[in-house]
Amino acid sequence: MDLMFYGGPTLIIAMGALMATIVFRRVLRMRRAWNSGLTAEARCLRTYTTTSGSSVHTTLHHVYEFVARDGRTVRFDEPHGPGTVIEGDHVTVFHSEGQQVNATAHRPGPVRHGLALAGVLGVLGVVVVFCAGFVLTYSRLFEPIGDVFFGTDDGYVVDSDTGETFPADWDATTDMP
Repeated sequence: MDLMFYGGPTLIIAMGALMATIVFRRVLRMRRAWNSGLTAEARCLRTYTTTSGSSVHTTLHHVYEFVARDGRTVRFDEPHGPGTVIEGDHVTVFHSEGQQVNATAHRPGPVRHGLALAGVLGVLGVVVVFCAGFVLTYSRLFEPIGDVFFGTDDGYVVDSDTGETFPADWDATTDMP
């Protein structure tokens, strides 16, 4: 029973931390591309949609290709693009240099992305704090009840009739440990 009340919130906390990491890394990638100052003309090679969730949520993806400053041809897939861009259209992409090229066709919007990041991290923070508070409250409220039914883990047992605590090796007939 304790596994459900400790394991469930712990799993939610872990998933919240993972989601926060993913969102934070995505925003940093986009900012790296915007702050590099490099732009290129890219061509939209393909558009497609994906669906997810029990209620249908559709995401529009674009596949872009451009030539970087060092002559490499870079192809990348970007979700949540505008519906007005179709195959064959030319768009401006912002990209960074280096071994791993970060690129985006989204227009710079650091304030909007900063607010979105703060909102997402805020909601995830509330969820994590709630789960941690739940675990702490559960352990403090129900630990004494668990001790009555299952004994304690520290070498003592609790008499269920009187609530008194005795050493586990106590012999009640001789009143001696």
